[in-house]
Amino acid sequence: MTLASPPRSHARQRGAAVSVRAVSHSYGRGERSVAVLHELALEIEPGGSIALTGPSGAGKSTLLSLIGGLERVRTGAIEVGGHDLASLSGDQLAAFRRDTVGFVFQHYGLVDVLSARENIELSLALSRMRPADRRMRADRLLASVGLAERADHRPTELSGGERQRVAIARALANRPRLLLADEPTGNLDEDTAAHVLDLLDEVHRESGCTLLIVTHDRRVAERAAVVTRLSMGRLVGG
Repeated sequence: MTLASPPRSHARQRGAAVSVRAVSHSYGRGERSVAVLHELALEIEPGGSIALTGPSGAGKSTLLSLIGGLERVRTGAIEVGGHDLASLSGDQLAAFRRDTVGFVFQHYGLVDVLSARENIELSLALSRMRPADRRMRADRLLASVGLAERADHRPTELSGGERQRVAIARALANRPRLLLADEPTGNLDEDTAAHVLDLLDEVHRESGCTLLIVTHDRRVAERAAVVTRLSMGRLVGG
């Protein structure tokens, strides 16, 4: 399997460094405010692979959303690939998400009325790529995840593992420097999960992107170079 990626000699230069410094986060206001993260500090080197573990409700997905620019940090600072996320305007933050980050979610996040190919093309809609080139890239990505013959199928016509592979292909569409995966195997059986994890490992190895995977499954976490644990909003080591 060969992924649509730059030459391997340049791969390790592509990953984005991640720096989380003294980050706290809460939801709500006043007496109804609920603290989720407390004074977090985390550093990930360019091209690194890290698994973030912990029980449900520990704040793992919140931290992922902050690093990916889906939410704004309230206290502390986050830098990704040289971007200080707090300093970015709304448009700049949208461009950061488009150009720097790829997201893979537990529930796939695919549009049911679109084919596998069209789901990938949709993520390229804001690029300057010509429609014919968008289609070509989508087809190459689907081929790279073993789904060339399923390009015209809608998500409801695909298995869970196939949908997750489409989601990974979509996440790679804009050649992200940071790949964020939130419980990517949570809806999959053990054998299918293993195949998806093999694919993520290959994506990381061949593209050189930085990989941060959130999981509560120790077997998933053990694949990462570094494992850290989040409990009650605080990092407590591996």
